[in-house]
Amino acid sequence: MTLIFWAAFAYVLGSIPFGLVIAKSGCNIDPRQDGSRNTGATNVARLCGMKYGIATLACDVLKGLLPVAFAASWVESGTALSLVALAAILGHVYSCFMGFKGGKAVATTVGAFLALSFWPALIAIVLCLAMVWLTGHVSMGSLTFALSLPVVMLLSGNFAYVPVALAVMVLLFWRHRENIRRLARGEENPWLKKD
Repeated sequence: MTLIFWAAFAYVLGSIPFGLVIAKSGCNIDPRQDGSRNTGATNVARLCGMKYGIATLACDVLKGLLPVAFAASWVESGTALSLVALAAILGHVYSCFMGFKGGKAVATTVGAFLALSFWPALIAIVLCLAMVWLTGHVSMGSLTFALSLPVVMLLSGNFAYVPVALAVMVLLFWRHRENIRRLARGEENPWLKKD
């Protein structure tokens, strides 16, 4: 019952579309209707400005981090805790507040894995940021983060978290399939360029 409670809490918190709330209240824009048409921090930053993008990023990271951090005091199994993390991530992707549609879940994944295993997750984040800096594409950084997660979990001995890291890797690649196509065609917008 404890696991069910925390997984449900994580899913509901993960479902809150902070990007939509921030964009509509801050600059009267629905990010689902403009730009890349998702509620993530990158699109909100492009449409509304950097401060709104940063606020969205922080909220999306926290909705992955907080439920896992809280559940860690109650859930002892690493496998069970990884399911709480997955619930938060799935909440972002399939939000119960947006007709079971949602964003790409990179920031929420960052938060969840920082709570699961801070230092390995930080390495994956550094690799992500390095790729964004090198290429100018947030999507390339996100894909690098997704690829590196199972590797850093495995190399750091966090074997209980490897299955969820693999599942999230597949999910993130699926959610970025249009970005991958645009990257292959050389049509992907660089960071902060207006659509």
